[in-house]
Amino acid sequence: QVQLVESGGGLVQAGGSLRLSCAASGIIFRINAMGWYRQAPGKQREFLAVISPGGNTNYADSVKGRFTISRDSAKNTVWLQMNSLKPDDTAVYYCNVPGASDWGQGTQVTVSS
Repeated sequence: QVQLVESGGGLVQAGGSLRLSCAASGIIFRINAMGWYRQAPGKQREFLAVISPGGNTNYADSVKGRFTISRDSAKNTVWLQMNSLKPDDTAVYYCNVPGASDWGQGTQVTVSS
């Protein structure tokens, strides 16, 4: 059974930074791409970033240049470094294998203006 535990969220002022972590178990982490997603109140969950097993990355336009995804397959962990945060970044953030249907609890990020 896949387990994804996101952490690192919190309250930050606009322009600040946060680093989110995602610990994965129940999957062969090293062969799976991993992605970060978010869902703001009243909105659909949206894709933010993905990293391949080999470290290739892709980002949504809304976060490109501000967010950085990274991974350590030895630790079964993926991170999302978020810089220059904006109030519009306020959401619950999730990690997952792209295309998977089971989601973790997520971690709340709140950016104040």
